[in-house]
Amino acid sequence: MVASLVVTLIRRRTDAYSTVCTLVRHRWMRSVVIRLPKQLCQEYSSSSTPKAGIDMSDFPVDKIRNFSIIAHIDHGKSTLADRLLEITGAIVKTEKNKQVLDKLQVERERGITVKAQTASLFYTYQDETYLLNLIDTPGHVDFSYEVSRSISACQGVLLVVDANQGIQAQTVANFYLAFEAQLAIIPVINKIDLKNADPERVEKQIEKVFDIPTEECIRISAKQGTNVDQVLKEVVKRIPPPTARKEDPFKALVFDSTFDPYRGVVANIALFGGRVSKGDKITSAHLGKTYEVNELGILRPDEHPTNTLYGGQVGYIVAGMKDVTEAQIGDTFYHHKQPVEALPGFKPAKAMVFAGMYPVDQSEYTALRSAVEKLTLNDSSVAVQRDSSLALGAGWRLGFLGLLHMEVFNQRLEQEYNASVIVTAPTVPYKAVLTSAKLIKEHGQEEITIVNPAQFPDRSMVSEYLEPMVLGTIIAPDDFTGKIMTLCLNRRAIQKNMVYIDDHRVMMKYLFPLNEIVVDFYDSLKSMSSGYASFDYEDAGYQPANLIKMDFFLNGKPVEELTTIVHKDKAYSVGKAMCERLKDSIPRQMFEIAVQAAIGSKVIARETIKAYRKNVLAKCYGGDITRKMKLLKKQAEGKKKMRRIGNIEVPKDAFINVLKRKEK
Repeated sequence: MVASLVVTLIRRRTDAYSTVCTLVRHRWMRSVVIRLPKQLCQEYSSSSTPKAGIDMSDFPVDKIRNFSIIAHIDHGKSTLADRLLEITGAIVKTEKNKQVLDKLQVERERGITVKAQTASLFYTYQDETYLLNLIDTPGHVDFSYEVSRSISACQGVLLVVDANQGIQAQTVANFYLAFEAQLAIIPVINKIDLKNADPERVEKQIEKVFDIPTEECIRISAKQGTNVDQVLKEVVKRIPPPTARKEDPFKALVFDSTFDPYRGVVANIALFGGRVSKGDKITSAHLGKTYEVNELGILRPDEHPTNTLYGGQVGYIVAGMKDVTEAQIGDTFYHHKQPVEALPGFKPAKAMVFAGMYPVDQSEYTALRSAVEKLTLNDSSVAVQRDSSLALGAGWRLGFLGLLHMEVFNQRLEQEYNASVIVTAPTVPYKAVLTSAKLIKEHGQEEITIVNPAQFPDRSMVSEYLEPMVLGTIIAPDDFTGKIMTLCLNRRAIQKNMVYIDDHRVMMKYLFPLNEIVVDFYDSLKSMSSGYASFDYEDAGYQPANLIKMDFFLNGKPVEELTTIVHKDKAYSVGKAMCERLKDSIPRQMFEIAVQAAIGSKVIARETIKAYRKNVLAKCYGGDITRKMKLLKKQAEGKKKMRRIGNIEVPKDAFINVLKRKEK
């Protein structure tokens, strides 16, 4: 009786409305048809665009703009992306919209962008609707590979510069990436709402360093939304449409991919020609395998399925790829019966830092292998090779673009795959020119690359060692020039250039040995310049160097994971400093621990970790000295036995901590 009364009330109230929605209730309730207003239906959808049924044929190539946002760290890329998403209606405008495209937990915690993210925006300009494909990119030097990949799917970029900080090292590096790719560059000066903002000074810097006229700069405040609409108008006006044609055979570049445990590999593609529809058979140029397209669509920034994607558009595709080796980043897809010439793809990322990674327990090896494979699919700049250690068992030697990249990879393994790992001290890839005919025959070449210090060949078998060099760019206020020069000289750097980019800021170029900057140079630079200096580097080949291998011993037992390669001139100071830090990092035991650094058989530094000891003389109230000596001798013998059979656990974080040097 109550149920029927509710139904009649609802019907009487809602007769005037046209949209029909069905509410499915419990079995014991009747199925009720309710008519609701259209506005109410839209209010509850995640976006004003319906989830299915976006007709992508409404956007011919001349109505498409593909662009990415590039900038130095913390210059407001992700905040600008939030405003652009709000203005075009891709997301509902709320207070909670902060870095919407930063989806990873590690990005939220650290407040940095790690993965480039894509979003398609619909924007109406002069009564024409345009499809704008936006890619938000990371700003840190360690993730510059993400930036170069994103640029390959674009025709233009927004170069964002902070109105307070001005041009920084990564701004320069990213500008040249876009410039070399011959993209349209729109300079955007952000954070004009700040009290210390000086947009005129920044405009002059942009004109001097990049040769872009000041009138082309757009002044905005992404946080408050000031003048952001002007950015979209300029994107439509200044960035050219893609050159793809719908009539050509289907050709698409995979510029990113992720692994979904239910659907398999989800590939992000940029179409360079033709069209692809649900149910089509497509082939991978890299592996030659054929797949059927199960789902495809655009990212707004959530997935919105469509039936077809056309040339010039950017979207995602799910084609039942279950193996993580499929859909490699840089691969080309084409129609099964219409083979095309493969796109050039990407030059492989050059690993700058190598570290061993091992499971805490060997029983977790298989699960960790699966996690590493899935994560390297999503982050293709990581180089992986199998490795094993006497102390830690089977594992991998992984190559990263920098130390932050290594830390983020480790954090993502723990957060996304619940994997617990031991990471050894990071090292850089050295080269050695062999003289021993036996070794040359064994390796098949005269010059070998060494990524594991434990395999460093002996001096007697080598004519010369080579170490990797990088060309570093430092931009800082001129007040700190003296301190920065001293820091660089301490790191064996050679000054190449020094230019003033305005009245108070100086740009310095130095040639550094990579080994000297990889662990803690950035931290030291930031602390001595009160956070104002910025740093960026690029590969500069190899140079001969006088290198030696240094081993570390705990109570006479070698710790293979701490073996390091150092320059001969710095061997003593590095060995002493690392022994001191090991002394602080390793917890005290019930027995004494001797920490030693050695080159070959010669010990060059030693520290002793004192044992915890009970006061065995507490019960002696005076009496003969021989009684006390007897008790102390008995205790010493017990400690000696304990030391002989005791194992020393080196904590996980000790491997990184011991390498961080404290500048005097």
